[in-house]
Amino acid sequence: MKEALSRLPQVRALVVGDLMVDRYQWGEAERISPEAPVPVVRILREETRLGGAANVVHNLAALGCRVGVCGIVGDDEAGRQLVRDLAALGARTEGVQPHPGRSTTVKVRVMAHNQQLLRCDWESPDAIAPELQARVGDWLEGALAGYDGVILSDYGKGLLTPELCQRIIGACRAAGKPVLVDPKGRDYGRYRGATCLTPNELEASTVTGLAIRDEAGALQAGRHLLGELGTDYLCITRGANGVLGLTAAGEQRFLPARAREVYDVTGAGDTFIGLLGALLLAGRPFYECVELANLAAGIVVGKVGTATVNVPELLDFAGGVRKLYGVDEIGALAERLRAAGKRVVFTNGCFDLLHSGHIQYLQASRAQGDVLIVGLNSDASVRRLKGPSRPVIGEEDRAHLLSALACVDYVVIFEQDTPLELIRAVRPHVLSKGADYTVETVVGHELLAEWGGAVALIPLQEGRSTSGLIDKIVAGHRR
Repeated sequence: MKEALSRLPQVRALVVGDLMVDRYQWGEAERISPEAPVPVVRILREETRLGGAANVVHNLAALGCRVGVCGIVGDDEAGRQLVRDLAALGARTEGVQPHPGRSTTVKVRVMAHNQQLLRCDWESPDAIAPELQARVGDWLEGALAGYDGVILSDYGKGLLTPELCQRIIGACRAAGKPVLVDPKGRDYGRYRGATCLTPNELEASTVTGLAIRDEAGALQAGRHLLGELGTDYLCITRGANGVLGLTAAGEQRFLPARAREVYDVTGAGDTFIGLLGALLLAGRPFYECVELANLAAGIVVGKVGTATVNVPELLDFAGGVRKLYGVDEIGALAERLRAAGKRVVFTNGCFDLLHSGHIQYLQASRAQGDVLIVGLNSDASVRRLKGPSRPVIGEEDRAHLLSALACVDYVVIFEQDTPLELIRAVRPHVLSKGADYTVETVVGHELLAEWGGAVALIPLQEGRSTSGLIDKIVAGHRR
């Protein structure tokens, strides 16, 4: 999985589709209007996010891909702001063209208690004029050489006409580049010849006229679409039932849903096709791409509104609760924890021959905050500190033992004799050490003072030490 995701920064993806603005108005609904039987929402804050094809761009950027975008916006402030927001992500926006007389698609969702109460849409869904279609097609054919492939994100807002879709698919096929489609509407003939389609279950049922009530129904609809459209691959996303992946070679696999909690399915399809497309463009095997895209969708439905997924989240989610992190990963993890409002505690040690004194010390350290990160001295570091006969237990086993403790949230192995650089990367709120130290002798206490952190000195149990255990074992062996 790490190998697959490591390819994403080299991927050059071009997203073509209906660009939208999603606005969320968050408030409280505590009474019913006296004017009509509707709730009164007291708006507390407003948030603007990228929607539609722009959300696919956002997802690709969050995954580290190099991404370009082609679409239309209205000649209005919403459209100009949308282009600025895309550019701020690092996306190339030369392919975005203003359309005079047309409004940028804006969806406003009124939310209360994490529930959507109302949605209002501003849009112009009519098909774009033939001359604009030609201009978009000309631009795309000229730009295609700079990309590994294309993702068509169709929201039925007038850009991806049958003629333009076929022109784009034909150009990609001629150039030997994949083209993936998140489809819309009843006319799937416009997508004929694409590399992969990703309809959801309702869309697949509607366009084929086949009821999908179980796996057999999904398989029948999927095979029908593959045969009709001549695509290489097809995915039918099935919500709580997971996803079905099929190939033109006759393979099929059902993958279960991977969501832990479902708050909002908005934008899950954007996340799915974003990662699926990026990995296919990176040359990864199809079912590997489907599995990881399914994983990403399972994360994003646990968030409210259109949202994105990044590589660290994918790795964490895939591992269930991953505790062992590398030195190069721990800083970003700690930053995410702080951003989530967690009070981060850091401690370090050799933890060789784990004993009750260690457990008591770690439990007391964890009580100083919400999350405990343990820096573990590597084998080489322990030998330099304690002599050639130590450690008794290797670093991988010591890390595994620490990770099994409920009071330890994360473990990172470091090579240096002191954890100073690790403390600088983690930036903990609390630095925990044993009470046999003073604050002034704790490595890193100056750093904590710089960012307003604190040093906690934890009382140690009398007569509990690794050295004492080793002496006892050796004495018993001699007797």
